[in-house]
Amino acid sequence: MDIFDKCLQFNDAKEAEAVGLYPFFIPIEKNMGNRVIVDGKELVMIGSNNYLGLSHDPRVKEAAIKAIEDYGTSCSGSRFLNGTLSLHEELEHRLADFAGKEAAAVFSTGYQTNLGSISALVGKNDHIFTDRYNHASIMDGIFYASGFNKGSVHVHRYHHNNMDNLEKRLKSVPHDAPKIIVSDGVFSMEGDIVNLPRLKSLADQYNARVYLDEAHAIGTIGRTGKGTEEHYNVKDNVDIVMCTFSKSFGSLGGFVAGDKDVIHYIKHFSRSLIFSASLPPSAIAAVMKSLEILQTEPEHVQRLQQIGDRMLGEFKKMGFNVGTAQTPIIPLIIGDFQKTLYFWKALFVGGVYTNPVFPPAVPPDRTLLRTSYMAILTDEDLDYVLEVIYREAKKLNIITS
Repeated sequence: MDIFDKCLQFNDAKEAEAVGLYPFFIPIEKNMGNRVIVDGKELVMIGSNNYLGLSHDPRVKEAAIKAIEDYGTSCSGSRFLNGTLSLHEELEHRLADFAGKEAAAVFSTGYQTNLGSISALVGKNDHIFTDRYNHASIMDGIFYASGFNKGSVHVHRYHHNNMDNLEKRLKSVPHDAPKIIVSDGVFSMEGDIVNLPRLKSLADQYNARVYLDEAHAIGTIGRTGKGTEEHYNVKDNVDIVMCTFSKSFGSLGGFVAGDKDVIHYIKHFSRSLIFSASLPPSAIAAVMKSLEILQTEPEHVQRLQQIGDRMLGEFKKMGFNVGTAQTPIIPLIIGDFQKTLYFWKALFVGGVYTNPVFPPAVPPDRTLLRTSYMAILTDEDLDYVLEVIYREAKKLNIITS
């Protein structure tokens, strides 16, 4: 038996490629923001997390170019050693202020942020409560913490956004046991929003801390795009705020913000921070300019929310199952693997770029097309998308209205 035998026997993707139905690793030849070129064909992009369109803002691009001129293309080292620039610390101060916290720490990717922060915080005999639909990076942080502590971390998975089920699990743990509740603010596949006020109430009642992943919330919800707390008009409901830079910030990386002693601890015990090269200067500068735009130009957030409301309403009228979506992330839930794949292909051929989602990312009966919207999409783009989606969904009997 050769360890590579499993690789030779994996044929599913090859078979899909052979018949032109492979939906992954598709190379984009040119990206104009609202539209992309694939294999010489132009498609309207409704599959990006570039929610505010800032990765294409001339001011953001200019800031990134200037940083390269001043600092080069790489820090060539870990934050722990030679990889900390004054830019990193300036960004951390700005992010802490934005999040309303004492301190922040910047990581090289969003995935590493959750992996490193959760595994640093959660140790032997600690209890962690996690929504079943939390992002994979949260779950991997939990798995890593559990493995590193030889399985002695107590993991409690509660039903999606179900606060009664969360309370049931909290009740089962001694009141004085160390506890933390981890949740997405906006769930990346469902497009719905955590019931933060109730979650915070339970955390207070049962002596637990709150860790909130705002990757898909900052820039998309709240009056000015500050995320879940602003959406509910509450403050100090969260002990640790986490967010990525690859969505509304138009860059790459992530951060955590919280009490200065907690962030200081994470910086000294997070393996994904200590053993990874630090965020390059161009990415830092892009985040800082995007943060400035987010704070001073709320019209981008307002446009995005207007688009999300319109598309959600139109899809409901058409008869689509959009689940519990409340944001510019709108799943078109099909529930059938083959039909989802053919629907994706039909839209792709028709000039609309979406993302098909299959198990294990979703349960087998919830295969879907994940559509997500950007503030830079025009009304003409949206009209075209609705026309193509309605036409192809009717052909495949996905909707009957």
